Amino acid sequence: MIVLAADTSLPILSVALISDGTLIGATALEGRGSRNEKLLPAVDWLLAENGIERGAVELFAVTRGPGSFTGVRIGLATIQGLAMALRRPVCAMSTHEAIAFGEPGRVAVVDDAGRGEFYVSLFDDGNVVAAPHLAAGIPGGRAIRAADFTQAGNVALRCARRALALEQRGEGERYRDVTPIYVRLAEAEVKLQAKRDA
Repeated sequence: MIVLAADTSLPILSVALISDGTLIGATALEGRGSRNEKLLPAVDWLLAENGIERGAVELFAVTRGPGSFTGVRIGLATIQGLAMALRRPVCAMSTHEAIAFGEPGRVAVVDDAGRGEFYVSLFDDGNVVAAPHLAAGIPGGRAIRAADFTQAGNVALRCARRALALEQRGEGERYRDVTPIYVRLAEAEVKLQAKRDA
């Protein structure tokens, strides 16, 4: 099965292409401010570089946050659009689920949420123990910082491999939801809420 995956929730945008678990190609590039201008060209480059037509992709995978609000929306809309046009399924998961895939034992995935807070998820052998939530600090034990992971790892590649594993186990239908995982309101929504409450 050929799987194309993308992550645009983090500052480093990533795209990956696998066939039955074997890496065909992956790319990662700085994504701040222009993810919408970079994602589709990155997808097309990866496909063209490997001589694969869009129509050959059998499953699309994408992260749905937490992370950049705009980035999450761009990734979901783009991958959903490609999948709909080709009548292919989408496997969507939290950014933290993608990062934690293949990590043994108990691990926390942590990302800076700004305002002195962190987005935190807990996993046990890759299975969700606690979904993404806001925390004031980093939990004890082994923690993977999303920003550190992107310096050496490819989030989209982990997303693709997790999506393939889910499909092979017959669990893919549970991951068709493409609702963004924001964890908290955007700054503009916070201000709007404050005006309503005033």
